Amino acid sequence: MANDRLRALEDVEKEIALVLQSAGTIVLELSKEKANASLLDRQLNQFQTSINRVESELSAQIRYLTQVATGQPHEGSTYSARKDCQMALNRAEYARVKLGELGHTCEMMLDPQT
Repeated sequence: MANDRLRALEDVEKEIALVLQSAGTIVLELSKEKANASLLDRQLNQFQTSINRVESELSAQIRYLTQVATGQPHEGSTYSARKDCQMALNRAEYARVKLGELGHTCEMMLDPQT
């Protein structure tokens, strides 16, 4: 699952490179005295298609990260379980310390000479 997400981000990176390449070609063509309209149309279509793909994939990645960050269960993550376990260990340690303090207080009340 994580590898798929990384691969998707690598594809987005490649798509961004295509966006920049198309934009560069468009600017270069527009800087000419007589621009090639068919080349401009092809590059503009490529630019728009690539932008739409990038936007779509980044939106999907953001939705996934939002789901993960809110603690909703999702496949392949153990973060929520690890967090719950750590919190339970913290509560157990706190209870142990408080019981030790209570035990010490009881001993002091029963045997005031020590």
